Amino acid sequence: MTRRQGQQNEEAARRLTIHAECPMHLEDFPMDTHACPLKFGSYAYTNNEVIYHWTKGDEDSVVIAEDGSRLNQYDLLGHDIGKESMNSSTGEYVVMTTYFHLKRKIGYFVIQTYLPCIMTVILSQVSFWLNRESVPARTVFGVTTVLTMTTLSISARNSLPKVAYATAMDWFMAVCYAFVFSALIEFATVNYFTKRSWAWDGKKEGQEMRRRESSSFSKKSNNTFNIVGTTYTINVVKDPGLTTVSRSATTAPHQHHHHHHHHKVPKMDDSYVEAIKSYNRVSKVDKISRIIFPVLFFIFNLVYWATYINSKPRTIPPAKSNTQN
Repeated sequence: MTRRQGQQNEEAARRLTIHAECPMHLEDFPMDTHACPLKFGSYAYTNNEVIYHWTKGDEDSVVIAEDGSRLNQYDLLGHDIGKESMNSSTGEYVVMTTYFHLKRKIGYFVIQTYLPCIMTVILSQVSFWLNRESVPARTVFGVTTVLTMTTLSISARNSLPKVAYATAMDWFMAVCYAFVFSALIEFATVNYFTKRSWAWDGKKEGQEMRRRESSSFSKKSNNTFNIVGTTYTINVVKDPGLTTVSRSATTAPHQHHHHHHHHKVPKMDDSYVEAIKSYNRVSKVDKISRIIFPVLFFIFNLVYWATYINSKPRTIPPAKSNTQN
């Protein structure tokens, strides 16, 4: 009878299902490691009545099959076996402990969060290579990337327990958000000084523009008035350039004044083009940002990944020091 009961107990032990909890510290999420405990003990019998011990020693008592661990989000690094003594008001108890060391797989979070954040930051820095006058395009780059980072941060936070402290992923996304937001502020600064430069440097340029507009208007009216009735009227409609005006000037002697007048127009056009070039010059802030922003972002990524990947996993449980052999 005793032998049969032993066989039944052995069968029951093989089919035992345990729902265990694992306390997690997510400061290093998603590069975090955890020591998940599994403890066996008695709450009814003290150390004077029942003493537990591992029958096959500390190394062979707990064996995990090769296909026994099927975790999608974690890698099982190994396990530790030991004993712990627990004191209470009723006496001292012996607790058998097993710590399973788990390391989180980072691949999912790289695809889901890290790469989109990096691409968003790079996209925000494309704005520095656009003209300072293309306000709609640069505004779209800035505002869209800021909203994208906001959406990514919300979706990434939903995949976590609602912890009150910041995780490693939160710090990464905060820095990415700062880069994107700084790119938008940089464009606002460049645009502000672009308008101021037009107000300051544009006084002479505005005068040149007004002189050019008035001269072109008088040129059209005078040419129309002087050339009406001549044999070159049709040619003026088809080719209103300076060559037609010079040809008509050779026909009528009283048009020499207008001929010299039109030779001055290209000079005014050149000054106008120079004014436009000075207005369209690339901002110094953009030139500096094209170098500073990518270099700083690269250095941040280098330090971030070197810090978390090369850090030693914290797999030793705090209670391991109290283990009794």
